[in-house]
Amino acid sequence: MQEKKRILVAPLDWGIGHATRCIPIINHLLEHNFEVVIAADKRPLHLLSGEFPKLEIIRLEGYNITYPTVLPMSISMALQIPKILMNIKKENNLLKDIIKDYSIDGVISDNRYGLYNNSIPCVFMTHQLNIQSPFLNSYIQKINYRYISKYNECWILDDKEINLAGALSSPIVMPKKSKYIGVQSRFNKKSRNIKYQFLAIVSGPESQRKILENGLIKVLKKRNEKSLIVLGKPEINEEREIGSLTIKSHLNAEDLNHAIIESELIICRPGYSTIMDLVKLEKNAFFIPTPGQTEQEYLANYFFKKGMIYMQKQNDFSFEIGIEKCKEFSGFSKVKTTPTNWNELFSLF
Repeated sequence: MQEKKRILVAPLDWGIGHATRCIPIINHLLEHNFEVVIAADKRPLHLLSGEFPKLEIIRLEGYNITYPTVLPMSISMALQIPKILMNIKKENNLLKDIIKDYSIDGVISDNRYGLYNNSIPCVFMTHQLNIQSPFLNSYIQKINYRYISKYNECWILDDKEINLAGALSSPIVMPKKSKYIGVQSRFNKKSRNIKYQFLAIVSGPESQRKILENGLIKVLKKRNEKSLIVLGKPEINEEREIGSLTIKSHLNAEDLNHAIIESELIICRPGYSTIMDLVKLEKNAFFIPTPGQTEQEYLANYFFKKGMIYMQKQNDFSFEIGIEKCKEFSGFSKVKTTPTNWNELFSLF
Protein backbone atom coordinates (compact mmCIF):
# COMPACT_ATOMS: atom_id res chain seq x y z
CA MET A 1 0.00 0.00 0.00
CA GLN A 2 1.39 3.41 -1.00
CA GLU A 3 2.29 5.67 1.92
CA LYS A 4 0.53 9.00 2.21
CA LYS A 5 2.54 11.97 0.99
CA ARG A 6 3.49 14.43 3.72
CA ILE A 7 2.91 18.12 3.05
CA LEU A 8 4.40 20.92 5.16
CA VAL A 9 2.04 23.91 5.56
CA ALA A 10 3.67 27.06 6.94
CA PRO A 11 1.97 30.47 7.40
CA LEU A 12 3.69 33.80 8.02
CA ASP A 13 3.62 34.87 11.67
CA TRP A 14 2.46 38.49 11.19
CA GLY A 15 -1.10 38.46 12.55
CA ILE A 16 -3.24 35.32 12.43
CA GLY A 17 -4.86 35.84 9.01
CA HIS A 18 -2.20 33.81 7.22
CA ALA A 19 -2.90 30.94 9.62
CA THR A 20 -6.70 31.11 9.40
CA ARG A 21 -6.70 30.88 5.61
CA CYS A 22 -4.43 27.82 5.84
CA ILE A 23 -7.21 25.97 7.69
CA PRO A 24 -9.29 25.18 4.56
CA ILE A 25 -6.10 24.22 2.70
CA ILE A 26 -5.15 21.77 5.47
CA ASN A 27 -8.68 20.34 5.59
CA HIS A 28 -8.69 19.72 1.84
CA LEU A 29 -5.24 18.11 1.99
CA LEU A 30 -6.50 15.72 4.68
CA GLU A 31 -9.62 14.95 2.63
CA HIS A 32 -7.38 14.11 -0.35
CA ASN A 33 -5.41 11.57 1.67
CA PHE A 34 -2.29 13.64 2.43
CA GLU A 35 -0.59 13.82 5.80
CA VAL A 36 -0.03 17.38 6.99
CA VAL A 37 2.80 18.77 9.09
CA ILE A 38 2.36 22.36 10.29
CA ALA A 39 5.25 24.79 10.76
CA ALA A 40 4.36 28.01 12.57
CA ASP A 41 5.27 30.43 15.33
CA LYS A 42 3.55 32.62 17.94
CA ARG A 43 -0.21 33.17 17.55
CA PRO A 44 -0.45 31.18 14.27
CA LEU A 45 1.10 28.22 16.11
CA HIS A 46 -1.40 28.50 18.98
CA LEU A 47 -4.32 28.83 16.59
CA LEU A 48 -3.40 25.91 14.33
CA SER A 49 -2.46 23.61 17.20
CA GLY A 50 -5.92 24.26 18.64
CA GLU A 51 -7.66 23.58 15.33
CA PHE A 52 -5.58 20.48 14.52
CA PRO A 53 -4.50 18.91 17.84
CA LYS A 54 -3.67 15.56 16.21
CA LEU A 55 -1.29 16.91 13.57
CA GLU A 56 2.48 17.20 13.92
CA ILE A 57 3.49 20.80 14.55
CA ILE A 58 6.96 22.32 14.27
CA ARG A 59 7.85 25.64 15.83
CA LEU A 60 9.47 27.51 12.96
CA GLU A 61 10.62 30.95 14.04
CA GLY A 62 8.84 33.77 12.24
CA TYR A 63 10.18 36.97 10.75
CA ASN A 64 9.63 38.91 14.00
CA ILE A 65 8.34 41.98 12.18
CA THR A 66 7.68 44.73 14.69
CA TYR A 67 5.02 47.38 14.39
CA PRO A 68 6.21 51.00 14.71
CA THR A 69 5.15 53.20 17.62
CA VAL A 70 6.72 56.42 16.30
CA LEU A 71 8.01 55.99 12.74
CA PRO A 72 5.68 55.74 9.72
CA MET A 73 4.94 52.15 8.72
CA SER A 74 6.74 52.45 5.37
CA ILE A 75 9.98 53.65 6.97
CA SER A 76 9.78 51.02 9.72
CA MET A 77 9.36 48.22 7.16
CA ALA A 78 12.26 49.54 5.08
CA LEU A 79 14.52 49.50 8.16
CA GLN A 80 13.50 45.90 8.87
CA ILE A 81 14.35 44.60 5.38
CA PRO A 82 17.85 43.33 6.41
CA LYS A 83 16.29 41.38 9.30
CA ILE A 84 13.61 39.93 7.03
CA LEU A 85 16.18 38.86 4.41
CA MET A 86 18.30 37.23 7.10
CA ASN A 87 15.29 35.28 8.39
CA ILE A 88 14.39 34.16 4.86
CA LYS A 89 17.87 32.73 4.44
CA LYS A 90 17.70 31.13 7.89
CA GLU A 91 14.37 29.39 7.24
CA ASN A 92 15.60 28.17 3.85
CA ASN A 93 18.52 26.46 5.60
CA LEU A 94 16.20 25.03 8.28
CA LEU A 95 13.88 23.61 5.61
CA LYS A 96 16.62 21.21 4.47
CA ASP A 97 16.65 19.58 7.92
CA ILE A 98 12.84 19.63 8.21
CA ILE A 99 12.48 17.80 4.89
CA LYS A 100 14.89 15.13 6.08
CA ASP A 101 13.72 14.82 9.69
CA TYR A 102 9.97 14.81 8.93
CA SER A 103 10.06 13.05 5.53
CA ILE A 104 8.37 15.99 3.78
CA ASP A 105 7.16 15.43 0.18
CA GLY A 106 5.91 18.95 -0.55
CA VAL A 107 5.61 22.45 0.89
CA ILE A 108 2.83 25.06 0.91
CA SER A 109 4.20 28.36 2.18
CA ASP A 110 1.81 31.19 2.95
CA ASN A 111 3.97 34.28 2.38
CA ARG A 112 7.11 32.75 3.91
CA TYR A 113 9.72 33.45 1.27
CA GLY A 114 12.42 30.99 2.30
CA LEU A 115 10.53 27.69 2.17
CA TYR A 116 11.67 26.47 -1.24
CA ASN A 117 13.85 23.48 -2.07
CA ASN A 118 14.79 21.86 -5.36
CA SER A 119 14.30 18.32 -4.06
CA ILE A 120 10.49 18.52 -3.61
CA PRO A 121 7.54 20.52 -5.03
CA CYS A 122 7.14 23.83 -3.19
CA VAL A 123 4.23 26.28 -3.46
CA PHE A 124 4.15 29.97 -2.55
CA MET A 125 0.62 31.03 -1.59
CA THR A 126 -0.35 34.70 -1.53
CA HIS A 127 -2.83 37.34 -2.65
CA GLN A 128 -0.21 40.11 -2.73
CA LEU A 129 1.53 40.11 -6.08
CA ASN A 130 1.33 43.87 -6.35
CA ILE A 131 2.48 44.92 -2.87
CA GLN A 132 1.23 48.37 -1.89
CA SER A 133 3.97 50.80 -0.91
CA PRO A 134 4.30 54.60 -0.90
CA PHE A 135 7.68 54.29 -2.61
CA LEU A 136 9.96 51.87 -4.54
CA ASN A 137 6.98 49.88 -5.91
CA SER A 138 8.80 48.48 -8.93
CA TYR A 139 11.82 47.47 -6.83
CA ILE A 140 9.63 45.76 -4.20
CA GLN A 141 7.74 43.83 -6.87
CA LYS A 142 11.02 42.76 -8.47
CA ILE A 143 12.24 41.35 -5.15
CA ASN A 144 8.84 39.75 -4.52
CA TYR A 145 8.88 37.99 -7.91
CA ARG A 146 12.50 36.95 -7.53
CA TYR A 147 11.64 34.90 -4.45
CA ILE A 148 8.34 33.62 -5.86
CA SER A 149 10.20 32.34 -8.94
CA LYS A 150 12.17 29.95 -6.70
CA TYR A 151 8.94 28.01 -6.06
CA ASN A 152 7.37 25.42 -8.38
CA GLU A 153 4.03 27.24 -8.36
CA CYS A 154 2.44 30.43 -7.05
CA TRP A 155 -1.13 29.95 -5.76
CA ILE A 156 -3.13 33.18 -5.76
CA LEU A 157 -5.88 33.38 -3.15
CA ASP A 158 -8.48 35.01 -5.33
CA ASP A 159 -11.16 34.30 -7.90
CA LYS A 160 -9.96 35.65 -11.23
CA GLU A 161 -13.49 36.62 -12.30
CA ILE A 162 -14.59 38.57 -9.22
CA ASN A 163 -11.07 39.92 -8.45
CA LEU A 164 -11.68 40.23 -4.71
CA ALA A 165 -8.20 41.62 -3.96
CA GLY A 166 -8.33 44.23 -6.73
CA ALA A 167 -4.93 45.40 -7.95
CA LEU A 168 -3.16 43.34 -5.28
CA SER A 169 -3.79 40.05 -7.09
CA SER A 170 -3.94 41.27 -10.69
CA PRO A 171 -0.67 42.94 -11.70
CA ILE A 172 0.10 43.69 -15.35
CA VAL A 173 2.81 41.01 -15.38
CA MET A 174 2.00 37.75 -13.56
CA PRO A 175 4.59 35.46 -11.97
CA LYS A 176 5.43 32.35 -13.95
CA LYS A 177 3.49 29.19 -13.04
CA SER A 178 0.84 31.14 -11.14
CA LYS A 179 -2.70 29.87 -10.54
CA TYR A 180 -5.79 31.51 -9.11
CA ILE A 181 -7.09 29.02 -6.55
CA GLY A 182 -10.29 30.82 -5.60
CA VAL A 183 -11.50 32.55 -2.45
CA GLN A 184 -10.59 30.38 0.56
CA SER A 185 -12.39 30.48 3.89
CA ARG A 186 -12.47 28.17 6.90
CA PHE A 187 -16.18 28.95 7.33
CA ASN A 188 -19.46 27.55 5.99
CA LYS A 189 -22.72 29.41 5.50
CA LYS A 190 -25.49 28.04 7.73
CA SER A 191 -28.93 29.18 8.81
CA ARG A 192 -28.87 30.59 12.35
CA ASN A 193 -30.84 33.23 14.22
CA ILE A 194 -29.33 36.67 14.94
CA LYS A 195 -27.93 36.78 18.48
CA TYR A 196 -25.66 39.83 18.47
CA GLN A 197 -26.21 43.27 17.00
CA PHE A 198 -22.45 43.85 16.80
CA LEU A 199 -19.51 41.46 16.55
CA ALA A 200 -16.05 43.04 16.75
CA ILE A 201 -13.13 40.89 15.61
CA VAL A 202 -9.92 42.49 16.87
CA SER A 203 -6.77 41.31 15.11
CA GLY A 204 -3.39 42.35 13.77
CA PRO A 205 -0.03 43.33 15.22
CA GLU A 206 0.41 45.10 18.54
CA SER A 207 0.15 47.87 19.65
CA GLN A 208 -2.53 48.81 17.15
CA ARG A 209 -4.56 45.69 17.98
CA LYS A 210 -4.76 46.83 21.62
CA ILE A 211 -5.74 50.39 20.63
CA LEU A 212 -8.68 49.07 18.61
CA GLU A 213 -9.65 46.69 21.41
CA ASN A 214 -9.77 49.51 23.98
CA GLY A 215 -11.74 51.79 21.67
CA LEU A 216 -14.37 49.17 20.90
CA ILE A 217 -14.80 48.13 24.53
CA LYS A 218 -15.29 51.78 25.48
CA VAL A 219 -18.20 52.28 23.05
CA LEU A 220 -19.84 48.85 23.17
CA LYS A 221 -20.01 48.54 26.97
CA LYS A 222 -22.27 51.62 27.05
CA ARG A 223 -24.82 50.25 24.58
CA ASN A 224 -27.94 48.24 25.30
CA GLU A 225 -27.66 46.00 22.22
CA LYS A 226 -26.10 42.59 22.75
CA SER A 227 -22.55 42.57 21.37
CA LEU A 228 -19.44 40.39 21.30
CA ILE A 229 -15.75 41.22 21.00
CA VAL A 230 -13.28 38.50 19.95
CA LEU A 231 -9.74 39.58 20.76
CA GLY A 232 -7.79 37.31 18.40
CA LYS A 233 -5.52 35.99 21.18
CA PRO A 234 -5.51 32.17 20.86
CA GLU A 235 -2.67 31.83 23.38
CA ILE A 236 -5.00 32.65 26.30
CA ASN A 237 -8.48 31.52 27.33
CA GLU A 238 -10.48 34.30 28.96
CA GLU A 239 -14.09 35.47 28.92
CA ARG A 240 -15.80 38.36 30.70
CA GLU A 241 -19.00 40.36 30.52
CA ILE A 242 -19.64 44.09 30.89
CA GLY A 243 -23.38 44.69 30.77
CA SER A 244 -24.65 43.49 27.39
CA LEU A 245 -21.09 43.16 26.05
CA THR A 246 -19.27 39.81 26.06
CA ILE A 247 -15.49 39.74 25.55
CA LYS A 248 -13.72 36.50 24.56
CA SER A 249 -9.98 36.11 24.03
CA HIS A 250 -10.45 33.68 21.13
CA LEU A 251 -12.99 31.47 19.37
CA ASN A 252 -12.14 28.33 17.42
CA ALA A 253 -13.17 28.20 13.77
CA GLU A 254 -16.56 26.57 14.34
CA ASP A 255 -17.58 28.94 17.15
CA LEU A 256 -16.42 32.04 15.26
CA ASN A 257 -18.25 30.75 12.18
CA HIS A 258 -21.47 30.65 14.23
CA ALA A 259 -20.81 34.03 15.88
CA ILE A 260 -20.40 35.81 12.53
CA ILE A 261 -23.59 34.28 11.13
CA GLU A 262 -25.45 35.21 14.34
CA SER A 263 -24.32 38.86 14.17
CA GLU A 264 -25.99 41.71 12.32
CA LEU A 265 -22.84 43.80 11.71
CA ILE A 266 -19.16 42.79 11.81
CA ILE A 267 -16.61 45.39 12.94
CA CYS A 268 -13.07 44.42 11.98
CA ARG A 269 -9.79 45.13 10.24
CA PRO A 270 -9.97 44.68 6.45
CA GLY A 271 -7.36 41.92 6.46
CA TYR A 272 -7.72 39.85 3.31
CA SER A 273 -8.37 36.58 5.17
CA THR A 274 -11.20 38.25 7.08
CA ILE A 275 -12.61 39.61 3.82
CA MET A 276 -12.65 36.10 2.32
CA ASP A 277 -14.53 34.86 5.40
CA LEU A 278 -17.10 37.65 5.13
CA VAL A 279 -17.60 36.92 1.43
CA LYS A 280 -18.20 33.24 2.18
CA LEU A 281 -20.80 34.14 4.82
CA GLU A 282 -22.31 37.01 2.78
CA LYS A 283 -22.07 39.55 5.63
CA ASN A 284 -21.90 43.32 5.92
CA ALA A 285 -19.06 44.97 7.83
CA PHE A 286 -17.57 48.15 9.24
CA PHE A 287 -13.87 48.31 8.32
CA ILE A 288 -11.21 50.07 10.42
CA PRO A 289 -7.83 49.51 8.73
CA THR A 290 -4.65 49.29 10.79
CA PRO A 291 -2.96 52.73 10.52
CA GLY A 292 -0.04 52.63 8.09
CA GLN A 293 -0.79 49.12 6.86
CA THR A 294 -1.03 49.93 3.16
CA GLU A 295 -2.69 46.68 2.10
CA GLN A 296 -5.59 47.13 4.54
CA GLU A 297 -5.95 50.79 3.62
CA TYR A 298 -6.09 49.85 -0.06
CA LEU A 299 -8.70 47.11 0.46
CA ALA A 300 -10.86 49.30 2.73
CA ASN A 301 -10.93 52.05 0.08
CA TYR A 302 -11.45 49.50 -2.71
CA PHE A 303 -14.70 48.19 -1.20
CA PHE A 304 -15.77 51.63 0.03
CA LYS A 305 -15.59 53.02 -3.52
CA LYS A 306 -17.57 50.03 -4.80
CA GLY A 307 -20.34 50.90 -2.33
CA MET A 308 -19.99 47.55 -0.60
CA ILE A 309 -18.37 48.20 2.81
CA TYR A 310 -18.19 51.35 4.90
CA MET A 311 -14.80 52.27 6.36
CA GLN A 312 -13.27 54.76 8.80
CA LYS A 313 -9.70 55.58 9.66
CA GLN A 314 -8.83 54.59 13.22
CA ASN A 315 -7.87 58.17 14.10
CA ASP A 316 -11.31 59.37 12.92
CA PHE A 317 -13.21 56.56 14.65
CA SER A 318 -16.84 57.44 15.38
CA PHE A 319 -18.98 54.42 16.19
CA GLU A 320 -22.33 56.23 15.96
CA ILE A 321 -21.59 57.62 12.51
CA GLY A 322 -20.15 54.29 11.39
CA ILE A 323 -23.12 52.08 12.23
CA GLU A 324 -25.51 54.48 10.53
CA LYS A 325 -23.38 54.74 7.38
CA CYS A 326 -23.06 50.94 7.15
CA LYS A 327 -26.78 50.76 6.37
CA GLU A 328 -26.08 52.52 3.05
CA PHE A 329 -23.63 49.83 1.87
CA SER A 330 -24.52 46.47 0.27
CA GLY A 331 -22.01 44.24 2.06
CA PHE A 332 -20.89 40.97 0.46
CA SER A 333 -24.33 39.42 -0.03
CA LYS A 334 -24.11 39.41 -3.84
CA VAL A 335 -20.53 38.16 -4.33
CA LYS A 336 -20.55 34.66 -5.87
CA THR A 337 -17.31 32.67 -6.04
CA THR A 338 -16.11 29.75 -8.17
CA PRO A 339 -15.33 26.36 -6.51
CA THR A 340 -11.70 25.22 -6.42
CA ASN A 341 -10.56 22.14 -8.37
CA TRP A 342 -8.55 20.51 -5.60
CA ASN A 343 -7.66 17.38 -7.58
CA GLU A 344 -6.00 19.50 -10.23
CA LEU A 345 -4.30 21.74 -7.67
CA PHE A 346 -2.86 18.91 -5.58
CA SER A 347 -1.61 17.01 -8.63
CA LEU A 348 1.65 18.95 -8.21
CA PHE A 349 2.48 16.72 -5.23
